[in-house]
Amino acid sequence: MNNRPFIVACIPAYNEERTIARIVMLAQKHVDKVIVCDDGSTDMTGEIASKLGAEVIRHERNMGYGAALSILFEKAREVKAHVMVILDADGQHNPDDIPKLLTPIVEGEADIVIGSRFIGKAENIPKYRKAGIKVITGLAKAASYNNITDAQSGFRAYSRKAIESIRISETGMGASTEILIKAKDGNLKIIEVPIKINYDKDSSTQNPISHGMDVILSTVKQMSMRRPLLFYGIPGFASLLVALFFWVWTIQIFAATRQIVTNIALIAIAATIVGLMLLTTAVILWVLVSIIREKR
Repeated sequence: MNNRPFIVACIPAYNEERTIARIVMLAQKHVDKVIVCDDGSTDMTGEIASKLGAEVIRHERNMGYGAALSILFEKAREVKAHVMVILDADGQHNPDDIPKLLTPIVEGEADIVIGSRFIGKAENIPKYRKAGIKVITGLAKAASYNNITDAQSGFRAYSRKAIESIRISETGMGASTEILIKAKDGNLKIIEVPIKINYDKDSSTQNPISHGMDVILSTVKQMSMRRPLLFYGIPGFASLLVALFFWVWTIQIFAATRQIVTNIALIAIAATIVGLMLLTTAVILWVLVSIIREKR
């Protein structure tokens, strides 16, 4: 009986005809099957990958990184992969690092392995990228695992348990942190291994500002859905405390002068409305989330 795990490499790709051939061929040395999601490319990305033996899933239009990951997870479940490795098609990830990510999963040490750029000496990473990744990773730590160093790494390996349990809803770059949050919900074990990234040519197809905002907004949304009482309740309570201060101030002025200071009264009214809206939102979302969890 063959107990060897069935390993697939999954590659989301968008207009990467210059690099896809090398990535597919190098990945084939380390896995049993290569699957490429051609996310609406207008060049020869899909055709090149198919000619080299990769299975290609084509989107008619560009749907986003998260949408590509979602279909790749579905395909990995369909082919009953024991381990899935995700890596980028732009040449920044070195497919020869795949064994580093596979080993902890094959040996049962982890459910998810992240290739981190920040373990050891972080080389060749542009300063603006490093700063942005640090900010996003800090936010991801608050929402998921507090020991990760690279929440935005797209070079990851997933065990069968992780493949089965993670369902991606984000269509954009926020899917990377969504996965970490859902992994935390599912009590999946994550470890990181050091990798090096090739930044000789910046082949990213997305503006780093829009990329960062997409990830931050996605992470905030995921946090608000999971901890609505804290996320909305604390600001709501703080707003009501501010409102109380300004109401007391308004009443004191009125008691002394028989006049209402409009600006102070308006701040009190606005803070009261905001506080009540936030607290109401917190309670409604908490009830809805609780109902959904009960049904599950």
